[in-house]
Amino acid sequence: MPVSQPFSLLELASVREGDSVGQTLANTVSYARRAEELGYRRFWLAEHHNMEGISSSATAVLIGHIAGSTESIRVGSGGIMLPNHPPLVIAEQFGTLESLYPGRIDLGLGRAPGTDPVTSRALRRAGPGAEAFPEEIAQLQRLLGPMRPGQQVRAIPGAGTEVPVWLLGSSLFSAELAAARGLPYAFAGHFAPRLYRQALALYRSQFQPSAQLDEPWAMLALPAVPAASDEEAQYLATTSQQRILALLRGQPLWLRPPVASMETLWSSGEEAAVRDFLALQLLGSGATIAAQLHALLATVEVDELMFTIDLYDPEKRRAALEILAALRV
Repeated sequence: MPVSQPFSLLELASVREGDSVGQTLANTVSYARRAEELGYRRFWLAEHHNMEGISSSATAVLIGHIAGSTESIRVGSGGIMLPNHPPLVIAEQFGTLESLYPGRIDLGLGRAPGTDPVTSRALRRAGPGAEAFPEEIAQLQRLLGPMRPGQQVRAIPGAGTEVPVWLLGSSLFSAELAAARGLPYAFAGHFAPRLYRQALALYRSQFQPSAQLDEPWAMLALPAVPAASDEEAQYLATTSQQRILALLRGQPLWLRPPVASMETLWSSGEEAAVRDFLALQLLGSGATIAAQLHALLATVEVDELMFTIDLYDPEKRRAALEILAALRV
């Protein structure tokens, strides 16, 4: 049976080992264009810093580049890490993006720094940090809303653009906050799968309507390795396995070519940790992934699915988009 939920994509502009950032971003544009042709709803970019192998740190700049290279797909952040930026700066950046590409920009927000503690200190402005997340969301919404009489600090551009705000999370905190504020919610199942059922159920049960959203809208992010066959998918998946292994070891996160076997590359403990990290990964042919998706969707209610596809070969990656797109109604 086809899947009825809209499909979207999360992108880190991952650098293949030996490639330049320029080539990586050219591949990202090609990937986004193919996604648009196939009917994917959103193309989001994630903010990370000081991570060799990820080139999406200047997230707003890349959102503008992708939006300018496509025509209709929604482009946004998955997410902007709010502790790293004053709300006024984000409002100006995304107000400018919305003015350039009206009706196509999403602002997903996270409360983690998206980096290591040392880099986080280098990034962070003076202020309270993540504990101010709820209040800074409110500030940001006010800056993106209509100007008020006597308002001294205004986002220009930004005021009146009402860029849609999403909350992102991997725990119950953001689910509860998104529900209380009446905002759409995206759960980061692509790297933190453990609490997805509880968080999504909590969000839906506690949702309060808002000016932005009448009913809850929940998205689940999943890692995926679609391929022509199950055997090929198992082989291609070793690229993402090597990458998570490097993350656990504190090594650079280059996309590396797939290998015939991971057996000599990890210990049994590391293998368990990588598989736990990728517990929600969809892997296989179109028919196999369809069965995996239906099994998953029988256990959780979501309105949209967002996929991360870490494949080494750009052509295989674009082909994976076609395999996934064929599963939708």
